[in-house]
Amino acid sequence: MFTRNSGHTWRFFRAGGFDQVRIDTGADLLALRQLDQKLWVALACPTTGLVFDARTLTILDDDKDGRIRASDIVDACEWVGGLLVDQEALPKGLADLPLDGIKQDSPEGALFVQAARAVLRGAKKPDATSISVEDATHAVDAFNAAGLNGDGIITPHSAPGPELAAVITEIISCVGSAPDRSGAPGLDLLRVEQFFNDLRAHQQWRQLATRDPSLLPLGEQTLAARAVLAALEAKGDDYFARCRLAAFDPRAAGPMNRDEKEYVALAVKELTVGMAEIAALPLAMVAAGQPLPLGEGVNPAWREKVAALSAQCVTPLLGQRERLTDADWTALKAAFAVHDVWIAGKQGKSVEKLTDARIEFLLNGGQEAMLRELVAQDAALAPVAGSLASVEKLVRLHRDLFSLVNNFVAFREFYSKRAKATFQAGTLYIDERSLDLCIRVPDAAKHAELGALSRMYLAYCECKRGDLKMVIAASFTDGDSDNLMVGRNGVFYDRDGNDWDATIIKIVTSPISVRQAFMAPYKKLIRFVEEMVAKRAAEADEKATGRLTTEAVDVKQAAETGEPVKPRGRIDIGTVAALGVAVGGITAAMGAIFGALFGLGWLMPLGLVACLLAISGPSMMIAWLKLRQRNLAPMLDANGWAINSPARVNIPFGRSLTQRRRLPPGAARDLVDPYADKKRPWWLYILAVLVLAAALAWLSGKVDKFLPVEFQRNTVLKMNTAPAAPAAPVTL
Repeated sequence: MFTRNSGHTWRFFRAGGFDQVRIDTGADLLALRQLDQKLWVALACPTTGLVFDARTLTILDDDKDGRIRASDIVDACEWVGGLLVDQEALPKGLADLPLDGIKQDSPEGALFVQAARAVLRGAKKPDATSISVEDATHAVDAFNAAGLNGDGIITPHSAPGPELAAVITEIISCVGSAPDRSGAPGLDLLRVEQFFNDLRAHQQWRQLATRDPSLLPLGEQTLAARAVLAALEAKGDDYFARCRLAAFDPRAAGPMNRDEKEYVALAVKELTVGMAEIAALPLAMVAAGQPLPLGEGVNPAWREKVAALSAQCVTPLLGQRERLTDADWTALKAAFAVHDVWIAGKQGKSVEKLTDARIEFLLNGGQEAMLRELVAQDAALAPVAGSLASVEKLVRLHRDLFSLVNNFVAFREFYSKRAKATFQAGTLYIDERSLDLCIRVPDAAKHAELGALSRMYLAYCECKRGDLKMVIAASFTDGDSDNLMVGRNGVFYDRDGNDWDATIIKIVTSPISVRQAFMAPYKKLIRFVEEMVAKRAAEADEKATGRLTTEAVDVKQAAETGEPVKPRGRIDIGTVAALGVAVGGITAAMGAIFGALFGLGWLMPLGLVACLLAISGPSMMIAWLKLRQRNLAPMLDANGWAINSPARVNIPFGRSLTQRRRLPPGAARDLVDPYADKKRPWWLYILAVLVLAAALAWLSGKVDKFLPVEFQRNTVLKMNTAPAAPAAPVTL
């Protein structure tokens, strides 16, 4: 199929139930912008979970959001095509890019060649005429690992000496870091400026205390003393509030000290003074106007903190006290009021852990200027970094772009079976089958919600290899599901040939094949019969056991009393009659069926086929309809793809994705099984079938014309039927 769009002739192929564009030439790649995106198979895909060079995908992801979009593909094709002398080299996917294959008649192309030659000199290949993906990648990695790598971010490794490296480490611990191109934590210019601005602001804030002694009422011990008071402030406020309430109404004093039942509940426990139940009790016994004791009488859970309060706050500020009144408590808090305001206005909190001497050194030692200069030196190398990155991008896209497009714009590799698609994670071997349509999924439960719409039989497997784990969704597209269940084990081989232990953890059911649908009614009938037989056998066994137990009890009682054992009925006449009626009904039904079948004469084979179709036909039709609806798109959409077209997996193509067990050509087979079940002579089965067929034919009356009158069905059956009694005369 051909179509022309803005001067370019497109070719299409039919696969998966829809037309897909053929990308065969470099000209096709360069004309992708002209191709209507409604004709693209995919419009976006994730950069993870694909069997594709992850670094190439990362390079294509310009905005670093973890997704490749149609615009990224188009831009990459045009960018590469504009730099190459021969765009038809792209479909070859070569890992080596000849230097003379880069256009040098433009400033950008000439810069690329210069950068490529610099890379080759660094790789000790000055005379090489082509650059490989390995050469470019190694050069970029080496440059990124250098201290100065052109990203404007410096690390301790960037510093010319250990002293400045220590300063960089110190700044990172205060204001945080930015990721360097090498992956190490580093500093950009904004963080350097933030750090030194915080240093100046914090130094000015600290100097306020030197000019105003009231900000530190206890000098250097003020911060520690304030922390002690803060630890008791809420509990102290609670205590004096309770005392005020008791002064307001004497009846409140009892409840404010808690109910006696709480102490009873504590009494049955193994107590420690640090228990939460004890700490929740009041700080001391509550009474109207009661001072807070600073020694004896304090809640044991708070004794140490009250002692610290007395030593570090009360005595230095109020003098020696054994008790603390409500007014003392208020005065104690007021002594820190100005200090609290100063603390609340703290500036440069990021550097508060540094000492005054360290702050003074950092502000006046010239470190800020040295760091600014180092950041500038690093940023000055940005053109070099850009050139190296562009060289790697060009070499990688020269190798990978054609393959990526044929797994994005079209699913040519998937449907042609020339190679596995990027989303195919590997091959699962299980239940005498190999499954090629296996997709890596991050979450089986979440994926199954959308994956079920694919109309495929999906088995989600947890794969383990040492400490590594992953989950795959494997599609069964041929065979049956008789032996598939959660917990079934198999082996998964990834695209690198590594084997993983695979265990089914979730199954999404759907028809697998028409063959399975044909046998489904008979298998259901066999399972039903087996279950009924097992149920009846269990009931009969239970009844027999009960009857045996009852008879044993009767025998024991008879032995004890001397009375004879009472006989119990062995045969239920009603049951025998019911069985006779059932057997007669079944015989009559079978006779009618076989009579009709034998009555077809030479058309009897067609009758057998009609019977089979009547039983299996509906199941096969439903399965056939569902198999025609199998669609790969929901499976990929659940993984973050934006699939633009239905990607059908019809019956023939699905059969190619699941390989069943087959002996290799020319294999020799020894058919003698020493442990095979004992076989009966085949002629017995044939004789039994012939006898049964003859009996049914005689019952249907079809062979009466070949038999003497005395052996015909009507004669024999009438002989076994008693004549009807004459009707009694009617008396008026």
